[in-house]
Amino acid sequence: MGNRAVAPFDIDSWAEDVYDERPGARLSRTRITKTFTGDFTGTSEAETLMCRAEVEGSAAYVGFERFTGTLQGRTGTFVLHHTASGSGGRRGGSWTVVPDTGTGELTGLSGAGEIVVAEDGAHTLVLEYELG
Repeated sequence: MGNRAVAPFDIDSWAEDVYDERPGARLSRTRITKTFTGDFTGTSEAETLMCRAEVEGSAAYVGFERFTGTLQGRTGTFVLHHTASGSGGRRGGSWTVVPDTGTGELTGLSGAGEIVVAEDGAHTLVLEYELG
């Protein structure tokens, strides 16, 4: 990808609705809102399905997140598809822009990213992208 955006973010709200808490794992739907600064300024709303195993640190989630704001001077919206899992201190996942979801000056946006968590717990979205 030709461009890179780095955007620290704060989680503004986290509303978890647990729908299955049987032995082995807790399943939930979670709505998350965030505020971004840096190369991307704006807000997002995400809907996720989460699975937290009974073993501490083992979990997975999938979700979609709609961003609204300005990406390096261009204003619009786009949707990011999340899928991630972790166990035993290892994490993996993918965060990709859903094709053809860009609007306004972000029409034609494509790309992929990662969420970096610092030792102090701060979160940052790093997005490698093209704007066609």
